[in-house]
Amino acid sequence: MSDNVSHTQPTPVNTPTVGVVGLGVMGHAIATRLQHELGALGVSDLRPDAANDLVDAGATFYGTAAEAAAHSDVVVLSLNTAPIVEQVVFGENGVLTGWSAGRDGLIIDMSSIAPDRTRDFATRVAEQGYSWVDAPLSGGAPGALAGRLSLMVGGEDPAVIRARTVLDRLATRVTHVGDSGAGQFVKLINQVLVGIGFSALAEIAAMTRAADLDPKAVLSSLTGGRADSALFQEFFTKFAAADLSPTGNIANMVKDLGTAAAAAHSENLTLPLTELVLAQNRELVVQGHGQGDNVNLMRLYGQID
Repeated sequence: MSDNVSHTQPTPVNTPTVGVVGLGVMGHAIATRLQHELGALGVSDLRPDAANDLVDAGATFYGTAAEAAAHSDVVVLSLNTAPIVEQVVFGENGVLTGWSAGRDGLIIDMSSIAPDRTRDFATRVAEQGYSWVDAPLSGGAPGALAGRLSLMVGGEDPAVIRARTVLDRLATRVTHVGDSGAGQFVKLINQVLVGIGFSALAEIAAMTRAADLDPKAVLSSLTGGRADSALFQEFFTKFAAADLSPTGNIANMVKDLGTAAAAAHSENLTLPLTELVLAQNRELVVQGHGQGDNVNLMRLYGQID
């Protein structure tokens, strides 16, 4: 395993044929960037209309993951949960049914799922002669569209080196953090920081509103100090404005924080702050706001009706 493999290393010359399976907000952004970079791309989703603009730009739509895999050396997954990943890879009309024996197939999973499920999937794929790299991300859809993601990558060296022919087109930072599943564990660490950070932003945004302070003045005052962060810069004024325009959602945060808590428990750790923030987000799901933006946390402080 290579430590801290960064974007400064050269990308291998040979560019594989690529298919992207899963065209939600994140998957669509990944596919759009790869279509721009590669000029040819296969895409697949249960909703054909999700690919309309990609097809207009030259991508080829395939009705199943198997069809996409049959025309691709590398399949990129962007899916919501581990059961969906399992079905798309191993199920009927899944990726592996599209690859014939002897095919040098590589799966790059950019979904956010549990590390233990990732390790299991990687082992099962390897038993059939193929390779697996987990490459969860930070930077969201805007980062993918701009090719400025940060990726935390798990897998064996040869597979990771090969995956970078694709990943370097999406990211400014690619870090190989360990074997299969390690990328997913680092993603969980990221989500703990972000989830707790969102709750902290909701609290200080409520304080700002209660004191009738100008959020921009608060932002300016704290910029460059110890309280400053990329999360603060990007989201504080959004929270202070109780702006519910979609940039993420509560249900996904519940999924990620729940997975993080479970992974920590498997390592005999308890994460009290994570558990508290998870409970806050779960309460919002119960209230019917699961598909709403993370700014719905402001409801806990009476800042949104």
